[in-house]
Amino acid sequence: MPGKFSYVILFVGDMSRAVKFYRDMLGLSLKFESPEWSEFATGETALALHPASRENPAGKVELALTVPDLQASYREMTAKGVKFIMPPTKQDYGGMLARYVDSEGTSWSLGGASSEGA
Repeated sequence: MPGKFSYVILFVGDMSRAVKFYRDMLGLSLKFESPEWSEFATGETALALHPASRENPAGKVELALTVPDLQASYREMTAKGVKFIMPPTKQDYGGMLARYVDSEGTSWSLGGASSEGA
């Protein structure tokens, strides 16, 4: 299941304020901005901002890996006892994503191509 560390997702209470902070105060290069997802170019691993919610309050961080075959990685990780809080699920943007929690309670996203139906 070798994956590539692809995103740090920060949940924010005010997207506009957060974008201004990271762009104007820290000088990060803004790749994309929208009310639901804003992304900064920070090398191989991007910083993404996502609106906070009851499940993901402002300030919470989620980490993300990208794998070549999401379904295969999901099966392998589940067999090893990884606790998924969301199985591979098609997202509004068209991609597939699963979510799990690590041994310390940190939320992770696992994304990638799916061999199912290919």
